[in-house]
Amino acid sequence: MNQTVRTGPDGSERRLGDAYDTALLDLDGVVYAGGEAIAYAVESLAAARDGGMHLAYVTNNAARTPEAVAGHLTELGVPAAPEDVITSAQAVARLIADQLPQGSKVLVIGAEGLRVALRERGLVPVESADDDPAAVAQGYGGPDMPWSRLAEASYAVARGVPWFASNTDLTIPSARGIAPGNGAAVQAVRIATGAEPQVAGKPLPPMHRETILRTGAERPLVVGDRLDTDIEGAYAGGVDSLLVLTGVTTPAQLLAARPEHRPTFVAEDLRGLLVEHPAVAGGPDGFRCGGWTAAVDGGELVLSGDGERVDALRALCAAAWSEAGDGACGLSADKVLARLGW
Repeated sequence: MNQTVRTGPDGSERRLGDAYDTALLDLDGVVYAGGEAIAYAVESLAAARDGGMHLAYVTNNAARTPEAVAGHLTELGVPAAPEDVITSAQAVARLIADQLPQGSKVLVIGAEGLRVALRERGLVPVESADDDPAAVAQGYGGPDMPWSRLAEASYAVARGVPWFASNTDLTIPSARGIAPGNGAAVQAVRIATGAEPQVAGKPLPPMHRETILRTGAERPLVVGDRLDTDIEGAYAGGVDSLLVLTGVTTPAQLLAARPEHRPTFVAEDLRGLLVEHPAVAGGPDGFRCGGWTAAVDGGELVLSGDGERVDALRALCAAAWSEAGDGACGLSADKVLARLGW
């Protein structure tokens, strides 16, 4: 796919909630972490919804059903219906159903969300490699998923049973920090078998297809905290994106981002949906945003000025990405990020 290489975040003279009809929101690290709402998430989403923006929740976590996710969101103060939730379990179930006849047995390595999604597609979940499955479906099973389930997957995959994974996120945010995600469990089966799964979740096309089919979005904005899933998925789908810094991505990682990982917009949290985004302007002294100017000097990113620190980060992104071109920026940013409190 040929796309123009992004050399800085975009500006928007309109609030993002007015400029886009649908927010495709990641959950873990964006709306909540470890089950608790992230700061400013509830009130920001309420304001965006009251302003007419449709909110859809798009998660690579295949463990819970849409009903359970919607119930949790509603309890947090973010009213949601099951049809507002799109999961990688639904995407992988559709991927399997496109390749197998209805009534096929599928060995489930995961939680109830994956079983429900498979049943919705006319597939029959089974629990053992000895149940003659036609496929293996692997999704996040929660922190207490026993090692024996990974062994069960390995037995079937080693026999040549087609293997599907809901997603391959190596990590997942939790209330206590960053924990291993489904990708870590997929890697265990990969090591045991030497096989490669078909993957449905972000950033790959099956998840984007599932999302558009279920939401009908015409001007979607992907909102996420991960460069390698949310932002890359938006890039692959040709839609705009907003990165929030409430999850796994650090400002240093953002500055070093390759073209497919560079978001359209950057905000500290979901309040970024409710405001205009100042444009970054290039000039002889560097890149300006708000009251800040960022430039490259002696192999380092340098920063001058004052104002909102997210404007400083936007200017720094423009300096770093312009310097890197179609590669990853290797410039030192420790000093300027420390000055900003990151």
